[in-house]
This record gives sequence, structure tokens and C-alpha cells, in this order.
Amino acid sequence: MSLMDLLTGNTGSQVAERAENKFGINRNQVLALLAVAAPLIISYLSKKSQSANEAESLNTALNKDHDGSILNDVTQAEARQSEGNSILNHIFGGEKQTVENQLSQKTGISIDKIGPVLAMLAPIIMGYIGKEKQQSNVGAGGLGGLLESILGNASSQTKDGASNPLNDIIGSVLGNDNKKKGDEDGGLGSILGNIFGGK
Repeated sequence: MSLMDLLTGNTGSQVAERAENKFGINRNQVLALLAVAAPLIISYLSKKSQSANEAESLNTALNKDHDGSILNDVTQAEARQSEGNSILNHIFGGEKQTVENQLSQKTGISIDKIGPVLAMLAPIIMGYIGKEKQQSNVGAGGLGGLLESILGNASSQTKDGASNPLNDIIGSVLGNDNKKKGDEDGGLGSILGNIFGGK
């Protein structure tokens, strides 16, 4: 399953619906947040995995807690919010508040809700990575390449904004920054660039 399948398929739709019901947030805002948060988290993990210790730690966490079963039962996302918050603290560290502020401004989700929603999404994103890891049969040493591959595929899939429903959602929530002509990265990559000044 590609990252785009996660974002536009049943899993993304179901978790957006649950977040909408729990937090009173428009589901398109939740989908837009997921669409930006997923590659952002994967990008941070990719950089961290360049360290052998971090790669081993991530590999252990994926094997132990993130086998992908959450993708078939998104109710787990609510039950695992505290775990999700710990995941975000580890991934973003001292930048967590800045990331939340930027995402709040871009998606229109209030700052008091952005953290809890992100904490709900984080186990979903980790579950997706864990499932891809199993299917690719890679260990700690192969995680960096796997994460880069996921990001690369997602970026190329979002370049055709005209036919991609996710780009329409992102465009309606975040504006049309992701459709700038001449952006060599395109798609999700340019969204991240516009929010954080580059990945």
C-alpha cells in the first residue's frame, strides 16, 4: 500500500471521521493534516535513521508495537493517544511546539486540538511504516532506504494534482501552494517546503 493509498483510502477516511466526531474538526482538515503530518514524520524518521542507534531503536519499536494491525482497526488510534504523544515527542523533540504551531496555522485546526489530533494520527502513521517494513523485509540497516522510498513515491504520486483527490482536499484547506508551477519537488514535497522552508 502506498502512502497515497493510506491517505485517500478507508483508513484515512475512518480516522478522519473519528477525529471529526471526537474533536469537532472538519474531516477535510484532518485529512489535510494527515497528508502533511505523515510525510513530515517519515522525513524526520528518515533523518534519524541515519544514526545506527536511532535506526536500531526505530526497528525495535516497529517490530514490537507497530505491526500494521491498527490500519484495520482505527479505534486503536484513540486508545493509543498517549503513546502517540510519546512518539511525537521522540520524533520532533524540541521542535514539537513549532511543528504544532505551523500545522495549526496552515490547517486552521486550533492549537489546543492540533496536539491531540496529531497524537491520534501518529500510531496510524507508525503502523503504516511497520506494515511496509514487514512487506519489504528490511531490518534496521534498510529503514533509511525504505522511508526515502515511501517519500519518493508519495511525492511523485501527488504531482498530477488535477486527478488526485487528496490534492483537492489539501488545496481547499491549505490553499493552492501545492500547485505552484515550476516547483521541481511538486506535491507533498512542496507542501512541506511551504510550511517548514524545506524538509
